[in-house]
Amino acid sequence: MITAAIITGLGLGSMYALLALGFHITYVVSRTVNFAQGSAMMVGAVLGYSFAITWGWPLWLAVPATLSLCALYGLIIERFLVRPFHSRGSEAWLMATVAAGILVDNLALFTFGKEPRQFTSALANQHLELFGNNVGVLQLLIPLVGGGIALALFLVRRYTRLGKVLEACVQNPKAAMLMGIRVNRVVAVAFAVSTVFAAIAGLLIAPLFSVNAEMGMLFGLKAFAVAILGGIASAGGVFAAGLLFGLVEALVTVYFGSAFTQLFTFALVILALALRPNGLFGSKTLVKV
Repeated sequence: MITAAIITGLGLGSMYALLALGFHITYVVSRTVNFAQGSAMMVGAVLGYSFAITWGWPLWLAVPATLSLCALYGLIIERFLVRPFHSRGSEAWLMATVAAGILVDNLALFTFGKEPRQFTSALANQHLELFGNNVGVLQLLIPLVGGGIALALFLVRRYTRLGKVLEACVQNPKAAMLMGIRVNRVVAVAFAVSTVFAAIAGLLIAPLFSVNAEMGMLFGLKAFAVAILGGIASAGGVFAAGLLFGLVEALVTVYFGSAFTQLFTFALVILALALRPNGLFGSKTLVKV
């Protein structure tokens, strides 16, 4: 039972981490976050289901189409709901992205419907024997995808020219613009990447659960808690916090029941942040003058 709970927790935690990495990428570039991230995950799952199941598209076509439309969704949010407010120094982008998520959730509710639907997949039906447990291949794939993305983000920020561009946009946007860096374009790309991460999480998790128009809100809230818990400026910290959150959630469900899952996990988040306000893996920001 413990082994099964750990495997389930790692899968869930990796999904939370993928969503939280979306918060991370927009924060490190623009010091803003997209609170419609949960709805982006739902859109990814709904579009994937519609393309692959309802319309019968092959996965090699359905998946790129889904990710492309979700990237467009991120671009629209940045251009019309974040940039106009952030450029004037207003914090109204926060409420605007929340409103966008609610709007998209309700649009999906009226078009896709409220009833949960099963996203059948060839990967979801494949299993392996691991430590005496029958484990789905998809449950093992989710942590690998999440870990790969977290590692890629770390390597890009630390060792590539693009990483230096990202740091320049954060530290001094005006100076970056004088050096020829198109800051607005970099921020827009960051939002597109964040919604693509959410769509990947939605596509991976949909075959294990069910697809419905209301699936994104709670997942998005948990992912933001994970981002803060891990230290939102650290990709590795966010991913580790996602795994920890998923493991705690799975173990609490096994030993205490699903009724106590949210109570225990969010209470532990509050306790952890009370002890480490910058997150478990975060650090204080040093301002040079």
